[in-house]
Amino acid sequence: MGERVCLVTGAGRGIGRAVALDLSATGNPVALVSRSRDQLEETAAALAGPSMIVPADLTDPAAVEKVYAEVEAGFGPVEILVASAGTAAGAPIHRTLDEMWDSILAVNLTAPFRCIRRAVPSMRQRGYGRIVVIGSVLSKTGAPYTSAYAASKHGVLGLVRAVAAELAGSGVTANAVCPAYVDTPMTEGTVRAIAENTRLSAEQARERLEAMQPIGRLITVEEVARVVRLLVEDETGSITGQGINVDGGTVMS
Repeated sequence: MGERVCLVTGAGRGIGRAVALDLSATGNPVALVSRSRDQLEETAAALAGPSMIVPADLTDPAAVEKVYAEVEAGFGPVEILVASAGTAAGAPIHRTLDEMWDSILAVNLTAPFRCIRRAVPSMRQRGYGRIVVIGSVLSKTGAPYTSAYAASKHGVLGLVRAVAAELAGSGVTANAVCPAYVDTPMTEGTVRAIAENTRLSAEQARERLEAMQPIGRLITVEEVARVVRLLVEDETGSITGQGINVDGGTVMS
């Protein structure tokens, strides 16, 4: 793969940071997007290739256009989009408030939709594009206390499948990577939520998450980034419309 203009959302930490590091390692210019400038600066300092920091709240309907305009002015049209920004919160269904539902869908589903919508015209015009959205094993199954999160991640899978079907043969692919619980700050939030909703300690809650995966441990951010790279380096475009599990055998499909 030659040098391609990459845009990574959620690049301040966790999976997004690992993906940005991996894409930069081969010299690709990478635009880094998240809400936190400080975290983006930490990511940028670790990159091997050119980078651009674009702090933005992608739940703002106007933010996506501003981000793309800045990236296009600095690097050119986006050729690789990795939508990694995500949020999670848990509650029993009868205590899942509209505010929780709306905020989770805004970050996990609506923001990737807007990013994809903005990226597609130039990708299609150039005859090349790679779109990857970070889903979850909860794109394919359910779990207690996750109604809003699971709905948003199921939506991600439907989104990339529809985009892939629409753009088949254009040179643009769209896929999701579906990790199980990954060792990230967001998972630490899940651990705290489990502890708050049960009688488990934080350590016991973390052990429960590890035990849910047949390999007996959390997935690493580097393992997720490697699968993202597989998808963006698919030069023939034969892998599209897929939700690829990185879950230690949790969901076998």
